[in-house]
Amino acid sequence: MMYDAILWISFGGPEKKEDVIPFLENVLRGKNVPRERMMAVAEHYYHLGSKSPINQQNRQLIAALEAELAARGPQLPVYWGNRNWHPLLTDTVVKMKSDGVRHALAFVTSAYSSYSSCRQYLEDIEKARAAAGEGAPVIDKIRPFYNHPLYIAATTEQVRAALEQVPAERRRAAHVVYTAHSIPLSMARNSRYEEQLLEACRLVSANLGRSGDPLVYQSRSGPPLQPWLGPDILEHLLTMKARGETTDVVIVPIGFVSDHIEVLYDLDTEARRLCDELGLNMVRAAAVGNNPRFVTMVRELILERTGENPERPSLGKLGPCTDVCPPGCCLPRS
Repeated sequence: MMYDAILWISFGGPEKKEDVIPFLENVLRGKNVPRERMMAVAEHYYHLGSKSPINQQNRQLIAALEAELAARGPQLPVYWGNRNWHPLLTDTVVKMKSDGVRHALAFVTSAYSSYSSCRQYLEDIEKARAAAGEGAPVIDKIRPFYNHPLYIAATTEQVRAALEQVPAERRRAAHVVYTAHSIPLSMARNSRYEEQLLEACRLVSANLGRSGDPLVYQSRSGPPLQPWLGPDILEHLLTMKARGETTDVVIVPIGFVSDHIEVLYDLDTEARRLCDELGLNMVRAAAVGNNPRFVTMVRELILERTGENPERPSLGKLGPCTDVCPPGCCLPRS
């Protein structure tokens, strides 16, 4: 397949205090989330200086990808558009159209399949194309990559580096716990999100000579009576302490590509505060996007779709995700 551009798509985040409320209103538009909850999340941003690190992390990743493509090919320009904040995807697609881009390949900064992390981005792309009007570029999305060998290798390196921060004599007994963004059970039933997460956790732990390391969740935002995936990381830490299992815990945000606000607040602030109260030594592994293997993986995924490397590598029992989502996959509700 011939492509003339790469489109990098991410969630977006505010970069100053005045951005926080408009950004959150974009995120929550059409969702049944009480305004009180939105204002509580706004306080998370204010607590951390009102600037999400996600945009700067995307700039760094895009610069690294551009250098990788310049050095090793394919020679394609990289555009960047966000779902919820500037640079907005719609504006970017309009710019691509004016630049003469006709067929682009989109990389979304989410490794897993669910409505919010996969299908909704496909909807976002089509809305942006409709806004750009006649002549808008055709945009194909790269497959979810949770079990790509380089993604697993990069995550393994991040966890190993975190484990090395635990005193050597206690390292073998350290508790490794993986976290991901919780989603409603009604959404989880329509996707392979939980299955894919569990498989990624298993593959990383196996690389480390471990097994049975738990997956828990964070960042729940729905109504209290709506069931979501659990347990929550804070509940898990309380249970772990009650059982007297260990004095050291390594938390791995395997569901996140970047160390953005939900990682910094839910883990580095709330979970760390609880660990301090419980007398637990907490180490948090860096998100996988900080690892150079991640950018190499993006290039390999591009080569898959351009036909320069037709192999579709994957680890584990689930195999590679399809390039095109089947009908009925990752619907918002059951």
